[in-house]
Amino acid sequence: MFPDLKHTPDNHGPEHECALREVPGIVMPTEVVRVPHIRRKGVISADEAVDGILSGSRTALARAITLIESRAAAHRADAAIVLRRCLPAAGKSIRVGITGVPGAGKSTFIEYFGKQLCDKGYKVAVLAVDPTSAISGGSVLGDKTRMEELSRHPNAFIRPSPAGGALGGVAAKTREAMLLCEAAGFDVMLIETVGVGQSEIAVRTMADFFLLLQISGAGDELQGIKKGVIEMADAIVVTKADGDNLGRAQVACGEYNRILHYLQPFTPNWKPKALTCSSLSGTGLTEIWEMIIGFCTQLKGDGTFEARRREQNMQWFRTLLKEAVLNRFFEAKGVQDILPELENDVAEGMLPVAEAIERLIKIN
Repeated sequence: MFPDLKHTPDNHGPEHECALREVPGIVMPTEVVRVPHIRRKGVISADEAVDGILSGSRTALARAITLIESRAAAHRADAAIVLRRCLPAAGKSIRVGITGVPGAGKSTFIEYFGKQLCDKGYKVAVLAVDPTSAISGGSVLGDKTRMEELSRHPNAFIRPSPAGGALGGVAAKTREAMLLCEAAGFDVMLIETVGVGQSEIAVRTMADFFLLLQISGAGDELQGIKKGVIEMADAIVVTKADGDNLGRAQVACGEYNRILHYLQPFTPNWKPKALTCSSLSGTGLTEIWEMIIGFCTQLKGDGTFEARRREQNMQWFRTLLKEAVLNRFFEAKGVQDILPELENDVAEGMLPVAEAIERLIKIN
């Protein structure tokens, strides 16, 4: 007979009664395997986050990034504390922004490039941004799946985040996440953007080195990419330079070098160059890293590196200031009261857009 659990020494009260009952013709188990109740973890506290990050805990780092990405008003104070206390330990990494046309193999490049760096002893953090659906607002967040080998490396940390509609193809909190990764001891930041386009330049404002990936065989090598993005690149890498595509990749590389020769470099005293690489065979990856190291050494020697970091901090400040002012504006009661009516009048063509904006501005 199945034992009556309510009479066992470690169970007391009706809430511990077993739902199982002896039924004629059915063999009952001789014992019950008890599964402990698993309590869902809450949002990490500021103290837990800071202590964990500074001790190198990747779990604490991931939960802290979730905290700063939260839009809940209740989490803002803790997020600010975490960032303030981690700031002195940040800023010591090499920040590499990586963008490219669709199909250029950004994720594949980052996986093999990052794995090579990890094998050399570097601690690599990948902040990969997935596009957010304009219809559902959802995001696949599949970079850990695409970068399967790198995600398993003990020296790597991959954080996919939704772009969330942020301009520039980078998540709204990418800069903050980058600082927390640096405080956790990661010395190389690889920032992958959604793609390229005229608004896909925000990564330039947070990276030391801006790497543009391109493919060959697309006819006009300027097709599919804006000239403004090329002008901001510190280097262009033609990917998939292997097998039957090797010759085409080398031709494309020569074309890009000729293009770069006529463009004004974005970084003073640095001449951008084009290279080829194959992520699968590993050829060209070492040369790319050596170029990045040489770039940082040169910029630190003439003071450009620190000057750029200071300017980036100021740009970050101005961006967040505009965002805060805009949010405060829309949260104002007067705006909330009249906004639906103005939106309806504009949509129906009864009110000029400029006049509607003037009415909103006069409220505050």
